[in-house]
Amino acid sequence: MANIKELSRREDRLEGGHRLCAGCGASIAVRQVLLGAGLTPVVAGCATGCLEVSTTIYPYSSWKVPFIHNAFENSAATVSGVESAFKGLQRAGKIPADKKMKFVAFGGDGGTYDIGLQSLSGAMERGHDMVYVCYDNGAYMNTGIQRSSATPLGAWATTAEVGKVGQGKPMRRKDLTSIMAAHHIPYVAQASISEWKDLTTKAEKAFAVKGPAFINVFAPCPRGWRIPYDKTVEIASLAVKTAFWPLFEVEDGVWKMTTKRVTSENRLPIEEFLTPQGRFKHLFKPENAELLAAVQAEVDRNFAYVQGRCGA
Repeated sequence: MANIKELSRREDRLEGGHRLCAGCGASIAVRQVLLGAGLTPVVAGCATGCLEVSTTIYPYSSWKVPFIHNAFENSAATVSGVESAFKGLQRAGKIPADKKMKFVAFGGDGGTYDIGLQSLSGAMERGHDMVYVCYDNGAYMNTGIQRSSATPLGAWATTAEVGKVGQGKPMRRKDLTSIMAAHHIPYVAQASISEWKDLTTKAEKAFAVKGPAFINVFAPCPRGWRIPYDKTVEIASLAVKTAFWPLFEVEDGVWKMTTKRVTSENRLPIEEFLTPQGRFKHLFKPENAELLAAVQAEVDRNFAYVQGRCGA
């Protein structure tokens, strides 16, 4: 596990000057994940989304590694193909057998939880030596803030409006991290951009394992969440402290909580996470008290589930 001094000396593989919004959690997630690759060469793929369209506007690119743009649905499939081609060239003697290369695919929650789930599941099941990273900002931000299956219960989105008919998204969010753990791959983790040491450590582990690895990274979107651009990391931290986003990892089937700071006794009420976000402001109207209680109950249920799997 690298310390902060060592990490500060590593090359930043996503250059500044891109067109992502100020305060975007996606670029923070990418930088921290790529720091975990160490000095090993990396090939990156990225599904269509905010991260892709804002970092690769022709003829410019912010990526300082070989980069492949993929459609919404096939980032995992493309990178698994690149990994297979690399191994094939090694078997053919066209690339030295001892040459090291890391392969990583990035996708937002729309391209991962929803559109890209099939190709992601296939790549993990086939056992490719690659890392898949989902930057979870809770909606289809690139195309207009439509709800995804990662959008939380009660959140506003342009396809989950607040008004006479509804009060935000009526369904709870999909638990993608557990779905990936059910593939019985070597490494699965849930992390947040607010916990840099936890995230970079998990990235190091993901890149180090032989076979597939998956990391789900909490990455707030100021535009879609209706928060100030300078509050991204603070909101991400509140997600952890309220247990909305538990931090854990699954190594070879063994679940483990990766922070002892948040427990059932000392975690903050979910209001601390919800109140600063404009997408949840309707939850605090008197007539939505029952819905707000349901959101807290859902967080309680999920945290108890994670604690139970981790033996905490």
